[in-house]
Amino acid sequence: MCELLGMSANVPTDICFSFTGLVERGGNTGPHSDGWGIAFYEDKGVREFRDPAPSSDSEIAKLIKHFPIKSTIVVGHIRQANVGQVSLENTHPFVREMWGQYWTYAHNGQLSDMMDLPLQSHTPVGTTDSGRAFCWLLGEIKQHFPHPPVSIQPLWQFIKDKSAALHTKGVYNMLLSDGIHLYVYCATNLSWVTRRAPFGAASLKDIDITIDFAEETTEKDVVTVIATEPLTCDETWQQVATGSMVVFRDGELLAQL
Repeated sequence: MCELLGMSANVPTDICFSFTGLVERGGNTGPHSDGWGIAFYEDKGVREFRDPAPSSDSEIAKLIKHFPIKSTIVVGHIRQANVGQVSLENTHPFVREMWGQYWTYAHNGQLSDMMDLPLQSHTPVGTTDSGRAFCWLLGEIKQHFPHPPVSIQPLWQFIKDKSAALHTKGVYNMLLSDGIHLYVYCATNLSWVTRRAPFGAASLKDIDITIDFAEETTEKDVVTVIATEPLTCDETWQQVATGSMVVFRDGELLAQL
């Protein structure tokens, strides 16, 4: 299956270190060689990069590894295709507009009977089960909340409940963001690590690279990284419980549902 990468931070932060570890799994240390993508939120905009080529030898991926794009929310994905051909339109993450905000989505897993899900306000461009699930989810949200809710907690629970419904159709690990919050639903494997002062060093599992975060951060920085499998070998990653959703904002864990 695919692998996911997410980040939530309280200050604009680059994800070069984590991304460098992830892309090795796209055809080098892992089999996820059917494309990759990553989206960076910048104020109200989203800077997207996607490529149907394996990430381990993608020229575009090399740019992302070495060009420190600063963002407070990042959603990334490397693909091992199961539904839908290997093509740019089937490459995650997917981005759609709702309530005047860009929503970004990536999925790991395989879902069945997706044509049973009625689509309302959004239509997938590609042919993946993931893209249809995203459009269905946004349609359900928009129908239940025609306008952004004043209280955010009911929206969190609604997204969790709809994610649980998708989970009944197969493996459903998901990253979803509105540019403010990062929603993480786990069916099988997702882990996260929060880095804050006092910062230390960390080493990647998939390539011989070590970084001392104390040299790259300030004492006020808070950065949380989410991945399908832990990317580092010397940090304590926390597993997201099966069937649960966690919500992050500015690097902090806000809710566990």
